Amino acid sequence: MSLSTPDAPRVRYAIADTHEATAQAGLRRMRTIATGLLLAMLGLLATSAALQATHPWLHWLRAFAEAGAIGAMADWYAVVALFRRPLGLPIPHTAIIPANKDRIGESLGQFVEQNFLTPENIVAKLEQHDTAKILARWLSDPGNSRVVAESIGEFIPGILNALTDDDAQRFFERTVLPPLLHLDAAKVAGKVIQILTAGGRHQALLDEGLAKLEAWANANRDLIKTKFGEASRFTPPVFDSYIVDRFVDGIVALLREVAGNPEHELRQRFDHAVGDLAHRLQTSEDYRERGKNLMREIAVHLRQEPYYRELWNDISGWLRADITRDSSLIREAIAGALVTLGQGLLDEPTLQRKLNAWWLETVEKTVVRQRHHISLLITEVVRSWDAEDVSRKIEMEIGKDLQYIRINGTLVGGTVGIALHALTRVVAI
Repeated sequence: MSLSTPDAPRVRYAIADTHEATAQAGLRRMRTIATGLLLAMLGLLATSAALQATHPWLHWLRAFAEAGAIGAMADWYAVVALFRRPLGLPIPHTAIIPANKDRIGESLGQFVEQNFLTPENIVAKLEQHDTAKILARWLSDPGNSRVVAESIGEFIPGILNALTDDDAQRFFERTVLPPLLHLDAAKVAGKVIQILTAGGRHQALLDEGLAKLEAWANANRDLIKTKFGEASRFTPPVFDSYIVDRFVDGIVALLREVAGNPEHELRQRFDHAVGDLAHRLQTSEDYRERGKNLMREIAVHLRQEPYYRELWNDISGWLRADITRDSSLIREAIAGALVTLGQGLLDEPTLQRKLNAWWLETVEKTVVRQRHHISLLITEVVRSWDAEDVSRKIEMEIGKDLQYIRINGTLVGGTVGIALHALTRVVAI
């Protein structure tokens, strides 16, 4: 299942073209209505003025048409002046949007930065949602996790096709080998031992080893007897069996004694030996040199070209074969891991709270650091646009609504004209 298809860009462009055609048609329709209303007012004004001498009552109609025509022409001028020069004349403070495109872009960027991209706004919005729980519930659905796994799997063939044997070799030589050559293997090993033995963690491993050793000794008595008999040809088998049984029983008794006594001397010796080894690995020049020699030998082995090619061919071949199968191990592993992650997170409210806190803190820091860059991005993008194209697009989006201003200006102007005409007649009386 794919989240996108090769036809997706064409679909998006088709949708954009349809939207643009619809907006353009709506703008033309409203512009025709507004202009038609202006022409109607002019026609009404001419008719009422011509017939007023014989029909005095037409002075009311003339006042309405005269004021309506003035309002319509004023609003036409105001709307047109936003996008272009009225009638092509170089009138000051017209074509406002094309002439001030860069300043508009800068103001828009600052407006977004100061009013939208604030930590308070974004964090307050995100706090309304339990993001970690929503994500956990979504991932715990096998269908959703499978979609993610499918999407990740789609990238693998493209990456493999883009990489060559030489790319793999350069990657190993630049990325893998330098850290190996500079790695203090002895010190790292000593630190790992310290971490593993902190708090007596290694004692659990010792207990497991003692149990395994006891089981091995009991299970291999006959083998031990055989080997003992081969080494002691001149003793009777009965004697060999007796000696081996006593020896194994003694070893088993010692193992049980050590396992049952946390303060046993052998445990203390084991602790001392492990601690001493960790210390020497981190401080001994001899161990450090041995570690460096080991890393150099590994690097020499890795630099052999056949090794690169064989390793890369094996890995890429397996990946290509697996990702094309319906039952892909890679996709199943990714999907299974995501489901497990989601289910595990659902069962851990404490972890959800910690993840939400981390998420909000990360978003807040990111917004604080990057919001000015986003503002600059908006400014630069708008600056790169063609002024006439920007004006056309903006007019296409809001021009339809602006035509209502022309219509309202015509009707409101006519109404105000009648009111003023009535007021002047009252004052004259």
